[in-house]
Amino acid sequence: MRDFDFITEPTAADLAAIESEEPLLNAEFEWLLAEMNLLTAIERGRVDELDTRRVRRAERAVIRETFAHVARLTRSTSTPHAA
Repeated sequence: MRDFDFITEPTAADLAAIESEEPLLNAEFEWLLAEMNLLTAIERGRVDELDTRRVRRAERAVIRETFAHVARLTRSTSTPHAA
């Protein structure tokens, strides 16, 4: 048996889950880039207001996308109650 014989293709549900997380992942990636740029600016000794604004904007985007992602998960798992 080869190592990859047990690997299966992702299901439609797997792909849908990945797609629903994509905005949050993108926001986290932008936050990481902003943090890296800030660290580079600190190393150069030239941190300006634009660097800190980028980090704050990216942090707010992560928070916003986290709430949106949780809301999507809550909507997709909630079922209407029969009366």
